[in-house]
Amino acid sequence: MRSSKSRSRNKSNRNNNRSGVNVINRVFDSSGPEGKVRGTPQQIIEKYNQLARDAQLSGDRVATENFQQHAEHYLRLLGEAQKEQEAKREEQERQNRERQADRDRERAQRQERESNGGDLADTPQPDVMASESGDAGLVETPEAHTPPKPKRPRRPKKPAEDAAPEGATPGGDAPEAAE
Repeated sequence: MRSSKSRSRNKSNRNNNRSGVNVINRVFDSSGPEGKVRGTPQQIIEKYNQLARDAQLSGDRVATENFQQHAEHYLRLLGEAQKEQEAKREEQERQNRERQADRDRERAQRQERESNGGDLADTPQPDVMASESGDAGLVETPEAHTPPKPKRPRRPKKPAEDAAPEGATPGGDAPEAAE
């Protein structure tokens, strides 16, 4: 069976080695001399500072120093987290400035190419041809130059002999006269 000492050591190591956790908004459980204090680092700092003031007013210098040390620990955690957050923010701003500079360079190059390449009015335009129906405004395409395909001759219609006499039924019998 494991000892409680090794379990508590492992638990504290697990919590301290978390990377990417937002320490500023994270809720901690602090086991101080007066019991547990729970909250964000800023809340814990305020609580320990209040306990230190109370201990100082009661004349307990040892408790005052103890609470101040607990507050200082969380103050250091908070300060380090804020520095990391500020460094990340500055890095993101630097990357955004670089991306914007790249976009500006590309835009300037594109505009320069367009101005050096001439305006669209200076570029040769495709010929416009009028169709047989008088519609103008169509662009000439390579397909327009191909000769039309010859039409296949139609087959002649079958003679009318095969047609059934008028009034015949589909069975081929002529209707009988009524008596």
